[in-house]
Amino acid sequence: MRVDRRELYSGRLLLIVLMAVTIVPFVSMFTTALHPSGSVPQGLSWPSDPQWGNFITAFNTANMTTLMSSSVFIVLLTVPISLVISTMAGFAIGLLRIPGASWLLLLFVFGLTLPYEGIVTPLYYLERQMGILNGRLAIALPLTALYMPFAVYWMRAHFITMPPEISEAARVDGAGTWDLFWKIHVPLARPPIVSLGILMTVWTWNQFVLALVLVEDPNQRTAAGILAAFQGHYATDIPLLCAGSLLILLPTLIVFVAFQRQVIAALLQGSVKG
Repeated sequence: MRVDRRELYSGRLLLIVLMAVTIVPFVSMFTTALHPSGSVPQGLSWPSDPQWGNFITAFNTANMTTLMSSSVFIVLLTVPISLVISTMAGFAIGLLRIPGASWLLLLFVFGLTLPYEGIVTPLYYLERQMGILNGRLAIALPLTALYMPFAVYWMRAHFITMPPEISEAARVDGAGTWDLFWKIHVPLARPPIVSLGILMTVWTWNQFVLALVLVEDPNQRTAAGILAAFQGHYATDIPLLCAGSLLILLPTLIVFVAFQRQVIAALLQGSVKG
């Protein structure tokens, strides 16, 4: 199919504009981080004397080693459990077509409309009654539950497009439901599972609202809690704040670069089957 030249050029122009809108804020943060600590940079100005030591200062000031270790622990506690539960639920709703699957899916879709800010106060009082407040578990448990609506919907979208002949052939060979899930469909679902794991890892790493409200100890929070170290009562150190923000973004950027093929494979798989 031939594409009109104007459509081709307009599409490329739109991609360039979107890329600029995405990249320019990061460039601005980078140039700001190189200005002297305590200054107020303007726009995209490059400093005459770049302060590369701001990144080291930000790392030490915010005690990033402790906070990043805490964030890694929360990620390892949240993401694997969320992946297992959502994959099982998506398999049951999308492929097994259990009784009431449509209503159950509607319930999960309703969960997508719940904002974190609307439930953080009830969560606080609930966790206080349970005795798990002010710890990493206070962040991991709510996140696992809050990820379920999107995660189940994501996995169900994969399983519902799987050809029924695969399951029928496995049943003929004597595979039970458990074998059908673990030995047949989980290996086939690797791209969407990996992509979902990456998304949840990034969301958990950057979680700020729940960590700020549910945990008082700064060393028990996620990496996003680093930013509070550069904000005082009367002033904010903008260069160090930008340097700290870039250091927080660096691990997630590495994850995306390392697993970009799996993410693209999952997106292409959905587009072809859809």
